[in-house]
Amino acid sequence: MMNPRDVRTIADARQIVEERGLSDVKVGLYDVDGVMRGKYMCKEKFFSALESGFAFCDVVLGWDSNDQLYENVGVKYTGWHTAYPDAPVRVLPHSCRDVPFEPDMLLFLCEFDGAAASICPRNVLQRVLQRAEGLGFDAYAAFEYEFFLFNETPDSVREKGYRNLKPITPGFFGYSMLRNSVHAELYQELLELARRMDFPIEGLHTETGPGVLEAALMVDGAANAADKAALFKTFVKVWAQRNEMMATFMAKWSNDYPGQSGHIHMSLRHRDGSGSAFFDPDGPKHMSRLQRQFIAGQQKLMPQLLAMMAQTVNAYSRLIPGFWAPTDATWAVENRTTALRVIPGSDKSQRVEFRLGSADANPYIALAAALGAGLWGIENELEPEDEVIGNAYAQEHPESLSLPLSLADAARELHRSEVAKELFGAAFVEHYAATRLWECQEFRKHITDWELQRYFEII
Repeated sequence: MMNPRDVRTIADARQIVEERGLSDVKVGLYDVDGVMRGKYMCKEKFFSALESGFAFCDVVLGWDSNDQLYENVGVKYTGWHTAYPDAPVRVLPHSCRDVPFEPDMLLFLCEFDGAAASICPRNVLQRVLQRAEGLGFDAYAAFEYEFFLFNETPDSVREKGYRNLKPITPGFFGYSMLRNSVHAELYQELLELARRMDFPIEGLHTETGPGVLEAALMVDGAANAADKAALFKTFVKVWAQRNEMMATFMAKWSNDYPGQSGHIHMSLRHRDGSGSAFFDPDGPKHMSRLQRQFIAGQQKLMPQLLAMMAQTVNAYSRLIPGFWAPTDATWAVENRTTALRVIPGSDKSQRVEFRLGSADANPYIALAAALGAGLWGIENELEPEDEVIGNAYAQEHPESLSLPLSLADAARELHRSEVAKELFGAAFVEHYAATRLWECQEFRKHITDWELQRYFEII
């Protein structure tokens, strides 16, 4: 019997479906917000789709995470004006995976084709990776996610109005052997799920806060790493709900606890087999000239591309001093107060950790932004600003390193960025910036608890 992770070709995909005697398979793709959309597809339709693709309503590129249509924000690709037609989609045979909750069931990832590919998040990343290949590099990445687990259900959180939620454990127990031993079965289930679905976890531990975990996914080629990150987020939520829990990757769900990060570790290797592009045994902290240029590009473009890394209104509540999230486009070696942390090591391990992104970000878009900016730095032979020594929060930094303070400001910066349009395509930048402005518009329709408490009586 064929292993799902050995599937590479259309013929392989047909073979494994036949071997398992499946009458249906699952197919799914990711929208702008990183939400997986998909369906069951009968075997005959799937075999046809393998050869010639299939059609998916393009509304999934024209609505938000709450299925509300983008209106009055300048979205051009799709909308009432186009009548929401079908868009072509291609199946990715190599993405075949077991679905452990459903005996013998298989899942295949897909991506938009044709005109829709210009704004499809997975395709945006692919274009950046083609740029890396053109420069002679293979890109590698690994995602780290913090997420909270609650003894709640989709019904109970709504009944409570998302207040007074009960985490699976109380107290501040960072790196706790007590917690992971008492709940060993839960941890083992999650680790086994990650192995079965091929987004293996390198490290899993409690973070500081009630019910919060951090999972570090294993490094892989950048395209695979983004697929694995997206699947991890989706199926951790599935696994939690099947166990009468809920997982949230929201950037900051509580005023009382630090936000939840989505850090990305990145490196480049020469395609000619000559090793790491970042490692220089004779350089300071083993940093090569190319790694310095890569960091310089990330630093220079971070204010322009922030909307691709901090993608929700809520994400900007996390970017405040002293909460383990960067507030300026800074860099340093082994410094967790900066946006970019250089991790010195060997030919195999020399890398940069991009610490700006939050757990709620779409991994395809966040990785495209971080890698694209670094490659742009190499192309333009940039030099980074001075390295930060000590606590970055307590220091003044050049104005050029200041980050937008809201999603609306970040979206406007992105829309104005000619470099972003050159890196990711004008169609994507215009569409994506408009969707972020829509998110801000939706937020402004609502009154927060803070506003009621602050203004209701006294003003």
